[in-house]
Amino acid sequence: MLGAIIGDIAGSIYEGDPIKTKDFPFFGDYCRFTDDSVCTVAVADILLHDLPPSETMQAWCRRHPRRGYGGNFGMWIYDDPPEPYGSYGNGAAMRVSPAAFLNRYNLDAALSASGKVTEITHNHPEGIKGARATTHAIWLAFQGESPADIRRVIASAYGYDLTKTVDEIRPSYFFDVTCQGTVPQAITCALESVSYEDAVRNAISLGGDADTLAAIAGPIAEALHGIPDELKERTESIYLTDAPDILEVLENMYQFR
Repeated sequence: MLGAIIGDIAGSIYEGDPIKTKDFPFFGDYCRFTDDSVCTVAVADILLHDLPPSETMQAWCRRHPRRGYGGNFGMWIYDDPPEPYGSYGNGAAMRVSPAAFLNRYNLDAALSASGKVTEITHNHPEGIKGARATTHAIWLAFQGESPADIRRVIASAYGYDLTKTVDEIRPSYFFDVTCQGTVPQAITCALESVSYEDAVRNAISLGGDADTLAAIAGPIAEALHGIPDELKERTESIYLTDAPDILEVLENMYQFR
């Protein structure tokens, strides 16, 4: 889960200013946590404490306004009652890592939790699939499966084309906010990585929806490689100091493990 938040923060300044290189300061000037982090933490809170999904998600997002919420989701935050709106946006996948984290020994439970927190907004089949595929990939990484085996299982189960390398994807890739145009690429960035940081750099270097690509690749890479203590400490001491509610949920999540 922290892998998603760190990836989100690192990619935050490149969402509107895409780059096509892995050579950049990992935490650049003006980095911050965005809607990806807020929604991820909301999902963790929902699943940790068995809270009502829609109302809890709304409460977290209202408490952290102006974090880059998408148009339809930004309106949904204030809907009463909140209803799903058929989205297949990549927001379904960027927030779902706690489903795998909290159910790492039970795939059915992880996928069920993924559906529970996705269908409240992203109830289009592609939205549900993107969230499930992300959850499944993280879960497999927690089992110690090799990147090659994870690639094979995800491609077979979800029909994603995972045959291209990061270097092959990068030249023609563009900004895409759909699950189908984000999830396969983000998974590839994680599976091709040699470290957590390398996965995030892969994701940002595609030149697309950088924070979300990194928020999807990040937790897969966290399960594969772990996260260096230095990145954890910088994230908590610099970028989350004004968000004690987020830090509290993170503490609860990692104690749960």
